[in-house]
Amino acid sequence: MFDIVSFLFWILFLIIIVTPQLQYRSLRTARMRIIRDIERKYGLRVITMIHRQERIGFFGIPIYRFIDIEDSEAVVRAIRSTPPDKPIGLILHTPGGLVLAASQIAYALKRHPGKKIVIVPHYAMSGGTLIVLVADEIWMDPNAVLGPLDPQLNTGRGMSLPAPSIIKVAKMKGMKASDTTLMIADIAEKALEEVQEIIIDLLKEKMGEEKARNIAIALTEGRWTHDYPITVEKAKELGLPVIEKVPLEVYELMSLYPQAHQQRPGIEYIPYPIPQPAKPLRREGG
Repeated sequence: MFDIVSFLFWILFLIIIVTPQLQYRSLRTARMRIIRDIERKYGLRVITMIHRQERIGFFGIPIYRFIDIEDSEAVVRAIRSTPPDKPIGLILHTPGGLVLAASQIAYALKRHPGKKIVIVPHYAMSGGTLIVLVADEIWMDPNAVLGPLDPQLNTGRGMSLPAPSIIKVAKMKGMKASDTTLMIADIAEKALEEVQEIIIDLLKEKMGEEKARNIAIALTEGRWTHDYPITVEKAKELGLPVIEKVPLEVYELMSLYPQAHQQRPGIEYIPYPIPQPAKPLRREGG
């Protein structure tokens, strides 16, 4: 009797361990199938950066996904391994994240010689919007949104505050403000100028510096709250190359991301060999 109970226990234990792995493998296979379909149909190299909120374990603890350095490493690697003449289609779904990581992705995408398409089926806020700016075409669902790029500063009091608001309050108080407030305001001014400089640098080659500056100011000056939805119509008004279309396959792909797995966001692509640099020509006679 004891041997039977022990045997059943270990069988159940193996099922509990193996089943999630099999489910994830099946899910990833389904994702790769759709990615291949999109690549064949539209002639793109597809890269996904999809951040979902997930609930883990038995406690239902909410975990939020944001753009971080590991994301930038993975996406930059995918971009670098794409043939120069191959158009890239980046499927983007994110609440934002680190300016450093987002700017690395944006610059890598900008340097790719081929056509660059960013597909936004639902939202690409904050740092996601920074990445969107470099696209030659932005394919958006009619209900999808982007977001402002005003820097958020950690004040050390358990909350982040928008740089434009910090600057505004410091100017209102003048020299009556505390040293801490003045120092934070100084950092806020630097952060605001840095983000504006990045935006202008990303945009000026394709639309001119004046127009790029106007977009940079609109997205960072504090005109809107940080979670304000920039709709398709507003994005077009800003001068962004928005096209109201998202391939049906992308919606199907999104349905396969009910939650992130292995505590990591879904950055996936079909690997290409990394192009090797051309060997220098050898001169005859020394």
